[in-house]
Amino acid sequence: MSPASTRTALVVGANRGIGLALCKRLKSLGREVIAVGRRSSSALDALGARVELGVDVTTDDGVAALAQRLEGVVIDELVCNAGILREDDLDGVDLDDVRAQIEVNALGPLRVVKALRKNIRRGGKLALITSRMGSIADNGSGGYYGYRMSKAALNAAGMSLARDLRGAGIAVAILHPGYVRTDMTEGSGTINPDDAAKQLIDRLDALSLETTGTFWHANGQVLPW
Repeated sequence: MSPASTRTALVVGANRGIGLALCKRLKSLGREVIAVGRRSSSALDALGARVELGVDVTTDDGVAALAQRLEGVVIDELVCNAGILREDDLDGVDLDDVRAQIEVNALGPLRVVKALRKNIRRGGKLALITSRMGSIADNGSGGYYGYRMSKAALNAAGMSLARDLRGAGIAVAILHPGYVRTDMTEGSGTINPDDAAKQLIDRLDALSLETTGTFWHANGQVLPW
């Protein structure tokens, strides 16, 4: 592992909420931060990170353009955080909303990792920001069809990535951040973004090939599939 001051972390979905808090936390720990998103924010602009904008994770061209911009850049830690949530129930579920959530929450991270895998150094780390709502065993309330399905699909992809990237020495963490107070949750929640980011980075720092593919709560609890 190179010294912390020279490590480079890339965060996708970085302009607000958990993504912005992750960038702030990583920056405070001495990482070089590359913040990726569709658009920026005043808080992100003030952070002093390298910002790559106009990246839509639902399009092959958008992610390929990011890969071109990052040609030759070595990434120590890749964090896939971009996501959307649309509430639904069985009576009101809109299948177009389900597709949109699967595209962003499940296919988006896979698209990013596929495009940037050669940038991740041997011994590097990948974090997928998922949700315990993607747990089948933990579903006690039903509903949220698109969100649950998309996060379950992301969890499945994360396990395959853990298997497929092991040979390159890359460890994968599948991370639930907690119920975080963000725009996505309309300000409700039990933890603020900065505290969630600290816990998530603690999990990332502790990650190794021995624990690759684990589905964790940010607080360290191992979650059921």
